[in-house]
Amino acid sequence: ILEMDVGSVASSLVPSTQNENVSIVNNSGGNSGASESPLPPAILRSLGDRSYDKRKNAALEIEALIKSLQENTDTDRICSVIAMLGQDFATSTNANHRKGGLIGLAATAIGLMSDISLYLDALLPPVLHCLDDPESRVRYYSCESLYNIAKVARGNILKYFNHIFDGLCKLFADVDIDVKNGASLLDRLIKDIVTESDTFDVERFIPLLQKYMRRSNPYIRQLLIGWIIVLDSVPDINMLDWLPDFLDGLFNMLSDTNREIRQAAGSAIGNFLNEIKKNATTPALIKISTNSTTTSPSSTTPTVAANNTSSQIPSTTS
Repeated sequence: ILEMDVGSVASSLVPSTQNENVSIVNNSGGNSGASESPLPPAILRSLGDRSYDKRKNAALEIEALIKSLQENTDTDRICSVIAMLGQDFATSTNANHRKGGLIGLAATAIGLMSDISLYLDALLPPVLHCLDDPESRVRYYSCESLYNIAKVARGNILKYFNHIFDGLCKLFADVDIDVKNGASLLDRLIKDIVTESDTFDVERFIPLLQKYMRRSNPYIRQLLIGWIIVLDSVPDINMLDWLPDFLDGLFNMLSDTNREIRQAAGSAIGNFLNEIKKNATTPALIKISTNSTTTSPSSTTPTVAANNTSSQIPSTTS
């Protein structure tokens, strides 16, 4: 498993895979409590060790084991390994065990490769849970593990997009700089996956977008504007249809104390205005025109974005 380099844009941590439409297995019969452990004692000891190198070596052994189990179609034992990593390690009271569980889950994902879609229901919950961990390094490992899982799963991860976006918002608002930088790498990967997919469910995402548009955290606002712009650039997605659902939030950002956010929000509104001019009969324009009769023109002008305030936030990109 390669640790994400937060000092630069990470190269591919794992090879890409082809998307496959396969069903999800039920892992409720996890065998982590069985009399015979699905992982050898030596791996278990190293996985919970204080040393990163020992945990990393244990993860590499798990990856090799999962590949072997996959070749032998030993689904039961694979499910038992995932259950042990998720239940006994990732939720342990020992921070080193949680780190080991997260790197082990990432190793499992890499070992599964094209069959990962069968196990996403089991792999993701413990990783997402650790995004709220009180230890900043555990949160970073959770971000790294999620990156590796998404890198392997590609389009199959979109079924869980809202949960991942919730996680991204938490990571972007994190107080730890390494976590923020790791979140930026994860954000770029998820954006790449969404833009290359033709199955992204915008309708399901909009309510979550509306929820976070009310947040005042500058890093979350940067994330939101970035996603609005990216989704608007996807040919198969017509964000004008959903513009009334988040336009108020963009207008509110025009009065943000941070100049970069005001400029980004103003630019996004300007882009939508140009699109509306080209599509004068779109439902979005009709709905906005109806609402505008009760809205003061001075409160909705994008020129507020030019307000000369020098407050800036640190860049979250690597």
